[in-house]
Amino acid sequence: MLNNSLYQTVRRDFDRRQAEQKHLQDLHIQEIYEKIPEYESLEQELISLCAHEARERVMNPGDDYSERAKKLHDYIESIRKKQQDLLANAGFPEDYPDLKYICPICRDTGFDGNDLCSCFRHAAAQIIYDQSRIAPVLERENFQTFNIHYYPEQIDPRFGISPAENMRGILYECKKYIDNFDTAFTNLFFTGDTGVGKSFLTHCIANELLKASRSVLYLSAFDLIEAFEKHTFGRNEDDDTTFYEDTLFDSIMNCDALIIDDLGTENVNNFTVSQLFLCLNHRQEHRKSTIISTNLPVEAIQDIYSERISSRIISYYNIFLIFGDDIRIRIARS
Repeated sequence: MLNNSLYQTVRRDFDRRQAEQKHLQDLHIQEIYEKIPEYESLEQELISLCAHEARERVMNPGDDYSERAKKLHDYIESIRKKQQDLLANAGFPEDYPDLKYICPICRDTGFDGNDLCSCFRHAAAQIIYDQSRIAPVLERENFQTFNIHYYPEQIDPRFGISPAENMRGILYECKKYIDNFDTAFTNLFFTGDTGVGKSFLTHCIANELLKASRSVLYLSAFDLIEAFEKHTFGRNEDDDTTFYEDTLFDSIMNCDALIIDDLGTENVNNFTVSQLFLCLNHRQEHRKSTIISTNLPVEAIQDIYSERISSRIISYYNIFLIFGDDIRIRIARS
């Protein structure tokens, strides 16, 4: 995860953004001056007029400048009109000399009034998504590298279907989930023994959603609870950690897809249960998809966590049981 310099990291990026846009504006203006000398002359005349007017008001503060100000405004508008005509005649866009902003709300300052702009918070959240320790894994574990041959074709008498056929059905549902992600709100719950490919499958899904430019946050259950603990108990208004913790908490609650890996490996207590319910309930109400993988059987969720959490999962999640051999052992033996 990120260290506590998240705010400074985003701040530096916004400063760089402003500097780049100002440099681009300077290049555009220099190009205009070289091709249209009259444009530069008009610009210098505007600067002189404004400077002269400012001096007059400082030297004679008691004078009434209302009529004079109107005439000056009209004259400035006439000069601007001449400049626009010069630009058009030379084939330049009307806004070519203007300073461009990536965010029109804050004009790339990062602030909307006294508050952080939504674009600044989004940039911080994006860093958290990008550095959620999943990117290197996705290069190795994705649908292209998924190998169905690790699942036996022999029918498992407990379920009346082979592990391979079961996984083919799950793969179909996962790809349907990805294809319909923007139109059909769905949550996924993968359960099964250790080593049957639950985490691998969630990596496959995360990879496809990220390629589709969706915000995906991948956390182990331990990291999820740790984030809740720091957001609740570790707040310090004078410390950059507060900004990071708030951003991570907001990302957990509102990212397009939250993947919780290995549910049940964290320390379970009253705080854990209440925060997990808060998270799942919030995301359900706001139609933000959640994917959970666990070694726990579905019936154990109620005993370990609560009936409220269990009922949410049973009611609102597509539940998939993955069974078969421990793939890690098979790979090690081969």
